[in-house]
Amino acid sequence: MYAIVEMAGQQFKVAKDQKVYVHRLQVEEGKKVTFDNVLLLSDGSNVTIGAPAIDGAAVEAKVVKHLKGDKVIVFHKKRRKGYRKKNGHRQSLTEIVIESIISKGAKKVETKKSEPKVKKEEAKAAPVAAKAKAKKATGKGDDLKKVEGIGPKIAETLNAAGISTFAELAKIDSAKISEIIADVRGNHVTETWPKQAQLAADGKWDELQKWQDELDGGVAK
Repeated sequence: MYAIVEMAGQQFKVAKDQKVYVHRLQVEEGKKVTFDNVLLLSDGSNVTIGAPAIDGAAVEAKVVKHLKGDKVIVFHKKRRKGYRKKNGHRQSLTEIVIESIISKGAKKVETKKSEPKVKKEEAKAAPVAAKAKAKKATGKGDDLKKVEGIGPKIAETLNAAGISTFAELAKIDSAKISEIIADVRGNHVTETWPKQAQLAADGKWDELQKWQDELDGGVAK
């Protein structure tokens, strides 16, 4: 009798008392382990094929020892570039012995489902995103890119900080604005932004346009 079973991400054809080397298992030496993802069972002329696995079938094994496999040499070379790189690698393996093959009635192995880890960046950005979303829900913001020196990335950063209108931007001093956009790459001079935003908030577009013609990226020439 033999079985084709998936163990540690690989498929093996196994029989009773057979030694098998699989990828390292998180099981102590001497302990027993059960593999229930049996794809095929053959008992003489009786062959059972799973769809994809056979319900109730399992392979029981005993962990003999943990070891490392033979060294594998990885060699990289680029022609006419003078590039050569040689690395060695030994795979972590576990030696197991097949103790029995169960054709039916085996209990399903319960696997612990780990909760998905939240990245620090995502956790940090969550309150900011929630704040921006709440701000957006209260009303449509202004196009802050109309302020000379503010691009799409800076406008997005200001919106995430809860600044979405010209009036809100006008109330913040330039030093505070520089702190908010500190992570945006580039050399940004924010001295004229509050005043530009105030003109835009007051609807003085002609005056703003005339002043912006004298500015270079938000900086007075």
